[in-house]
Amino acid sequence: MKINVTQLLEKILTMQASDLHVSIGSPPIVRINTALTTFTDVDPFTIEDVEYIISQLLNQQQKDILDVNKEIDLSVALSNKARFRVNVFYQRGYPALALRFIPLRVPTIEELHLPPVLESLCDLKQGLVLITGPTGHGKSTTLAAMIERINQTRAEHILTIEDPIEYVFQNKLSLIAQREMHLDTHSWAVALKSVLRQDPNIVMVGEMRDYETVSAALSIAETGHLVFASLHTNSASQTVDRIIDSFPEEQHQQVRIQFSQSLEAILSLRLIPSAAKGVVPAVEILLANSAVRSLIREGKSHQIDNVISTSGNLGMVSLEKSIAELVTANDVDLKEAVRYSSKPDELRRYLKGHA
Repeated sequence: MKINVTQLLEKILTMQASDLHVSIGSPPIVRINTALTTFTDVDPFTIEDVEYIISQLLNQQQKDILDVNKEIDLSVALSNKARFRVNVFYQRGYPALALRFIPLRVPTIEELHLPPVLESLCDLKQGLVLITGPTGHGKSTTLAAMIERINQTRAEHILTIEDPIEYVFQNKLSLIAQREMHLDTHSWAVALKSVLRQDPNIVMVGEMRDYETVSAALSIAETGHLVFASLHTNSASQTVDRIIDSFPEEQHQQVRIQFSQSLEAILSLRLIPSAAKGVVPAVEILLANSAVRSLIREGKSHQIDNVISTSGNLGMVSLEKSIAELVTANDVDLKEAVRYSSKPDELRRYLKGHA
């Protein structure tokens, strides 16, 4: 029997899954609250099944890109119920795909259980705000929630560059232009180079992937714009190193100065399974005060973790302290907390005396 993509997507909604994985030789596999679950009522997919599913998702232009690049990102809508981010790729010479569920309504910062400091960051007029963390830990959703808050509270021209467009915004107080890679522009470099000619107040870069993207984002922030962007890094200090190291070595000192002047905040996210709430975010918060700016200029990023740990009165929070607070509030089990911590010993110190 031919696999109908609409029925497959409907099932994802029914199961309240966040992701769907399709590959040859396996039934569909979904992710629910970070755990993978295999469909028990569907036979393993054949190559014909997978190719038919892909044929229902891609138009001819996208198929041509897939043939050349062997992978493609896109988004699809399920009538008026949901959207999905889709990545089609090849593995061992055969096609496969991964889909991520995207609600039609952009969730609020409060609904995502994110710290209130994100609201104050939405009030900034200029600078660079970075949302970081591993794949699948809420970076895109957090960015969308922050853009939507600005949309509801300020009259600004917001320009987003995404690959692909995930959440679709409706203009409220702000005017929002969303540009999708391959559909509205041919490259990140060209899109970012054009940004300043499009009169934005705020720019959202879906992902800072390489030297050109990072360089352009820094330049846009430096010229008095507010820039939001995401990176696949695990901590604030690692993010600083990644930004600097993306440039040629002879430019490092110049970039440290530029970055230290533009940076406003780095938030590092982890979504942790919660029996009560499904998943809850732990958030490391770095706010760029004079001490942080000095460490970046001087190439002492290894000391940033210490500044975060000793600056709680300024609103900074280490990842371990954020995880510990979730355990103390009984939102997260201790075993799960340790599993998601990068510094278990530090986490245990915060939890000393917690049963």
